[in-house]
Amino acid sequence: MSVYKLFKFIFYPSLLIIFFFNIFTFSFAEIIILSSCDNKKDTFLKNEYILDLEKSLMTRNFIYDRKTYKKHRITDIKTKQKNSITRFIYKENNFILSDKIGYPQFYTQLFFEKNSLVVKLKTVINKEAGISILSKCKKIENFDKKT
Repeated sequence: MSVYKLFKFIFYPSLLIIFFFNIFTFSFAEIIILSSCDNKKDTFLKNEYILDLEKSLMTRNFIYDRKTYKKHRITDIKTKQKNSITRFIYKENNFILSDKIGYPQFYTQLFFEKNSLVVKLKTVINKEAGISILSKCKKIENFDKKT
């Protein structure tokens, strides 16, 4: 067998396998952006939630308005007017939940429903759960990106 035939025998099937493998291995990543969110207690110049379901991360970007910044600054000197918070998230049925903050007997977590403009806060005390509305957003954007 010549070198050329051996090369064809090994190279062409390998090339086809690599080609088909690359076609069927892409996935879609979903990113959801909730923007222009209002809050019952505080007022913001900017308040948005970015949910990256591929990386399992939620990023909240916000800028307090002057009045809210002063209110929080009085009780906590580390408060910044412009801030960004990142939390791990996970999907459970049609819901997206942030990681739990607190102790096993008492914890809170953010609670999102897919395609909903409402951001909820789930509070659990001694296995008794309560859900309240934290923010209502004016805009939701869903992005599917090919990876």
